[in-house]
Amino acid sequence: MKNYKTLRLILGDQLNPSHSWFKHKDNDTLYLIAELKQETNYVKHHVQKLCAFFTAMANFASALKDAGFNVLHLTLDETHNDEHLPGLLNRIAGHYNCSDIEYQYPDEYRLKEQMNRFKKDSTFHVNAVDTEHFLLPFEQITKRFAKNKHVTMEHFYRAMRKQYDILMDGDKPQGGKWNYDSNNRNKFSKTDLADIPLPKMFDNDVSSIISRLKKHNVGYFGEIKDELLQWPTTRKQAIECLEYFCKNLLSCFGQFQDAMTDQSNHNSSLYHSRLSFALNAKILHPLYVIKRVLNEYEQNPQQITISQVEGFTRQILGWREYVRAVYWVNMPDYADKNQLDAKKNLPRYFWDGNTKMNCLSHALTQSLETAYAHHIQRLMVIGNFCLLTGMNPNEVDNWYLGVYIDAIEWVEMPNTRGMSQFADDGIIATKPYSASGNYINKMSDYCKSCRYDVKQKVGENACPLNSLYWHFMNKHKDRLQTNPRIGMVYKNWDKQSSDLQTQTLEQAKLYIKNIDTL
Repeated sequence: MKNYKTLRLILGDQLNPSHSWFKHKDNDTLYLIAELKQETNYVKHHVQKLCAFFTAMANFASALKDAGFNVLHLTLDETHNDEHLPGLLNRIAGHYNCSDIEYQYPDEYRLKEQMNRFKKDSTFHVNAVDTEHFLLPFEQITKRFAKNKHVTMEHFYRAMRKQYDILMDGDKPQGGKWNYDSNNRNKFSKTDLADIPLPKMFDNDVSSIISRLKKHNVGYFGEIKDELLQWPTTRKQAIECLEYFCKNLLSCFGQFQDAMTDQSNHNSSLYHSRLSFALNAKILHPLYVIKRVLNEYEQNPQQITISQVEGFTRQILGWREYVRAVYWVNMPDYADKNQLDAKKNLPRYFWDGNTKMNCLSHALTQSLETAYAHHIQRLMVIGNFCLLTGMNPNEVDNWYLGVYIDAIEWVEMPNTRGMSQFADDGIIATKPYSASGNYINKMSDYCKSCRYDVKQKVGENACPLNSLYWHFMNKHKDRLQTNPRIGMVYKNWDKQSSDLQTQTLEQAKLYIKNIDTL
């Protein structure tokens, strides 16, 4: 058996082929990539999420081996007796007589703390390095963000645009505007629906992984049709997915990025790129993706407008980097924030999608079947419902973290607890993202085939979101009425008759009381 001086750990979301670790080969270094029970059960995960990470890890291990690196890839069959990551590292480093252990900084607080304790207590020489993935380096986060303080995302985004010279004409934004969000709120017409291209899918055989999950009693939910995972899990597949997006979807991405429909069963991702897992597993670098999209825009200015590429760039260069910074500067306290004192348990249909509310049923069912929903489904359908009904943000966090294939805590928690549930004292959102049925009707065709009437506030057939919205706003009036972004809402409420106000609030209470039967 060969001995190694250094053991280098690669976590499942650190599959970055461009990392400086791989610029030179070293015969005295062994790379460890391992499936581990502790990473399957900190929340209950969708089976597609587990299979995506395990498949991507195996593929990355294989690619490193082919490139001439020494790699030890362990499955649950080899690690089922390792209770935690430090134990695994001690065992493997001891087995190969390593003196040094190196790892990349984890992107979840629980893992960062676990590795910090390991480093402090270890008899090995332990060293940590940057993941070399994010556009805002870790050490710069505290220079731009302060704990429990709101930083305006738009200001941050503009600074990042300038720093990386993205969509800039000197010091000015290309096109004369920084943000084209007002152009990106179109609803699908019948013609639009017929024009949506098929998504780029893959057939990754995950039957052996599913067998291992069952063999080692890993709890999960969801299914994978024919045991073929359709998400990109190699760099080659991820680049194919990016190319497909640029050639077939980018020209309409911006204008329809917020649109929702239940009439496109063949394509749940619509004009979205399906790159979020590959990005969050670090298979693709964010700047690589942005530059490829900008290149397509420059080559095809007649087909692709600036509002399409600006909207895409803002999600990656702006929002993605922003929520990561918010997460790290505010943890661990962020995980306990619950400023609205929300305490209710998630209803049963979060696990089966069986609710009469068509918007919620479609978004939940799609999430459960595909491990994916786009940002407006997550924020303004599922998240909005949880916000209006006072769901415990701990339960909401765990559901989002478990169900979505791209969910890692640094990106999930600020989006959920902060943006969606307004539980973080306004650190992310300066107002709650609450809405009645009117917003859903404006952005989708869900209401057309719903059992409830989106135009009614009260009555047996009234859309639950309408009364729940006013109940929420009334309940939190003392906190929200002075907020300049939503103060006008209360003037509209005050214009309604006292009888209608009473009926609306009673309707909401009835729905909340019978929430499992909605």
